[in-house]
Amino acid sequence: MSAQTDRFVHDRLPPGPQWPKLLYDRPELALPAQCNVVEALLDRAPQKGWGDRPLLRSSQGVLTYRDVRERVDRICRVLVEDLGLVPGHRVLLRGGNSVGMALAWLAVVKAGGVAVATMPLLRARELGDIIDKAQPTLALCDIRLLEELELARKERPVLRTVVPFNAPNEPGALAVRAAQKQGDFPACPTAADDIALLAFTSGTTGKPKAAVHTHRDVLASCETWPRHVLRATPEDIVVGSPPLAFTFGLGGLLVFPMWAGASVYFPDAPYTPESFVRTIGEVGATICYTAPTFYRHAAPFARQLGVGRLRTSVSAGEGLPDATRQLWKQATGIEMLDGIGATEMFHIFISSAGEEVRRGAIGKVVPGYQARVVDDDGNEVPRGTIGKLAVIGPTGCKYLDDPRQSNYVKDGWNYPGDAFLQDEDGYFFYQARADDMIITAGYNVGGPEVEDALLKHPAVAECGVIGKPDEERGMIVKAFCVLKPGHAADAAMVKALQEHVKATIAPYKYPREIEFLASLPRTETGKLQRFRLRQL
Repeated sequence: MSAQTDRFVHDRLPPGPQWPKLLYDRPELALPAQCNVVEALLDRAPQKGWGDRPLLRSSQGVLTYRDVRERVDRICRVLVEDLGLVPGHRVLLRGGNSVGMALAWLAVVKAGGVAVATMPLLRARELGDIIDKAQPTLALCDIRLLEELELARKERPVLRTVVPFNAPNEPGALAVRAAQKQGDFPACPTAADDIALLAFTSGTTGKPKAAVHTHRDVLASCETWPRHVLRATPEDIVVGSPPLAFTFGLGGLLVFPMWAGASVYFPDAPYTPESFVRTIGEVGATICYTAPTFYRHAAPFARQLGVGRLRTSVSAGEGLPDATRQLWKQATGIEMLDGIGATEMFHIFISSAGEEVRRGAIGKVVPGYQARVVDDDGNEVPRGTIGKLAVIGPTGCKYLDDPRQSNYVKDGWNYPGDAFLQDEDGYFFYQARADDMIITAGYNVGGPEVEDALLKHPAVAECGVIGKPDEERGMIVKAFCVLKPGHAADAAMVKALQEHVKATIAPYKYPREIEFLASLPRTETGKLQRFRLRQL
């Protein structure tokens, strides 16, 4: 039975006919009807022999699973006893990746609240949109990020209380309050289908949406990609750049390591490509997560400095160009573990690792999920044909009070909005976002394929490719390129890049227009915002 007496999120879930079909057809997905994800992953760690193993690492020291539980329990008591948290209340979390942010997330969810984590670079207007949607009464905020949140709450009296964290000596701060509490907080006896978090999408297509995930969703995600593809062990040390406010980061840098008994290192400041590589070596990291563009910039430092004990490099968040995969492999000797997931699905559902990797493919469907490539009517297309990706599994899209639900879920299948091709062996090849496919003079051209070709040219640092309306051809392929230092952005370079693409892939796919930019528009998670390129 539900423990969440505040029914705000439950009452705003999609109507029944718009729900995704959810599959729990593997033994590991037979989860109990009553479960709290933090109780399952943290409180039970000692029973698995992990109580004294490291969990959260930073330059300030190491916290074991037992240490983390004690701190989380103290924060839970602050939330419930001092701040009036009722199960089902939404709690806005604002902070970069840090031990403090991780402890705050775990405490909110253990106490039965709904974690609403937000990207640290969001401004007042964007935070205001999230507050309007989620209606949190309480926020826990890194003391260094209070200014924009205070601006956002001026006109929003629903957000009554803001408590700073990462402020050990600040009166009224979370750590100061928690120090006065006892541990041993019993986890809220949530139903598996009670709400654990609202995950706001990254806004690559405009206004973010709030994806709802239950305790069951998060635990089921642990039993799919981490179990069958990643295969982390208690000996692993994990680092990465994706924010904890992004489900790619939340899974990779907190939930999945806890499921495996592993540990995570959080840096003092956001990573640069150089500091990322140096940290991998200095802390003995064995698994790392970041986006393709970041790997591309980090590769020269990896070649120069080495990557120590690193054995697994996970790429997700956007399409991985083969040029970037090969660049990283040449620098490190490591075959990238690619994956495609979605905020709406919580994490990765197509991926392959090690010997299963096939060049150019993202991989095969992860055990626990089913995926197919379909036409506009939802009928599966022949292998080798481009179509829309449709997925079902133990997680699925449930938007909070959003009419766009019916665009994402159709007949129980989730449509992440990607164009794919599947080969005879079951490998999935990413083509583009479905609305980014370029149809030029009757040919289908995937922007990422052209980007991959451009990235193989030694002058190109970054690029983005879109379709530009054209009276004669319907669309033409247009590229926006950022050049490496020392290369001239002139007509000769345009010609050189066009000829390079013609020599690399089918000539009809070459960009008929190339524009040079100083930088490309990206979200905070590193995704290219092609809609902004189209606006240009």
